[in-house]
Amino acid sequence: MRVMALLPQDDLKAAQAEAVRYEKLGIDGLKTSELAHDPFLPFAAATTVTERAELATGIAIAFARSPMNVACMANDLQRSSNGRFVLGLGSQVKGHNERRFSVPWSAPAPRLKEYIESLRAIWRCWEKGDKLDFQGEHYRFDLMTPVFSPEPAGLPMVPVTLAAVGAAMIRLSARVADGVRLHSFCTRKYMINTLLPELKKGWAESGMKRDNFEIVGGGYVITGPDDETVAKQFEWVRERLAFYGSTRTYLPVWAAHGEEDMGLKLHTMSKKGQWKEMAKQLTDDHVRLFVAVGRHDEIMEAIKMRYEGVSDTIYVNQVPGVDPKVPADLIQEMKAMPVAFKEFRNRFEE
Repeated sequence: MRVMALLPQDDLKAAQAEAVRYEKLGIDGLKTSELAHDPFLPFAAATTVTERAELATGIAIAFARSPMNVACMANDLQRSSNGRFVLGLGSQVKGHNERRFSVPWSAPAPRLKEYIESLRAIWRCWEKGDKLDFQGEHYRFDLMTPVFSPEPAGLPMVPVTLAAVGAAMIRLSARVADGVRLHSFCTRKYMINTLLPELKKGWAESGMKRDNFEIVGGGYVITGPDDETVAKQFEWVRERLAFYGSTRTYLPVWAAHGEEDMGLKLHTMSKKGQWKEMAKQLTDDHVRLFVAVGRHDEIMEAIKMRYEGVSDTIYVNQVPGVDPKVPADLIQEMKAMPVAFKEFRNRFEE
């Protein structure tokens, strides 16, 4: 099992300190997200103080940025980290694209497919000297002069992973990406009954080998040295699940458990601005669908039950402001769990 930790994003000095601490603990990678802060900037700080840990956006919102801008940032972080950067992308939902980022909306799967293809065309232009000539329905790139081209780095192409919940995006991940970053609003049942069959269809279409494709996350790992620390995280997750569970896009996850009415109820409440009352609708059993939970002396069994045979990578600190104080020996125990993923393939060699 690969084990990752979330970096602080509101303070670059804190991001550096946590990056050093987690790398010393034996963590495999460090992740940022795009919520209230930029997902790329903390890695500019972390690259200067780490040597081994993978650095992954999980995720950066794609359509709010031109692929050219993202290609440049990703290339710089790949060079600065000596090949440790992984670009996690997501589409976000229609409302956020149109109303929060003021960008036009279109069907996300075909647009993301072009987005990834254009990134790789740009990187091949820079690294291999290929003529830049990408012509798509959504993106067009055919101008690149030497003054705007970074020198070749001699490093593998940046792996691209996609956030996915629904079947179409899951299958797209298997067809064109190097991995899938599962949403926290994801249960084991949904992963087994929906995610894995769709991934297998995508792998068959693309010829992707399972050991070159990373399945990241899905749900939450809640742990700590004592019951109080665990309980505090459990309640935070309840509130976050109520927020995510109100999104109509995620209704298939509820439906997998015969709880589609819960999703519709939460959506109605969210439209009325009843944010504080929404979490009260979720029972402990609802929350447990999405979590592996237990103290340090209990969590390994919970992780095995929740993730074994499905995910390759988990996170150990998903709740802001709560340090689960996971010790190095427990991280090593987690890492000892066998998984299918081995390494990303270098697409420059194809």
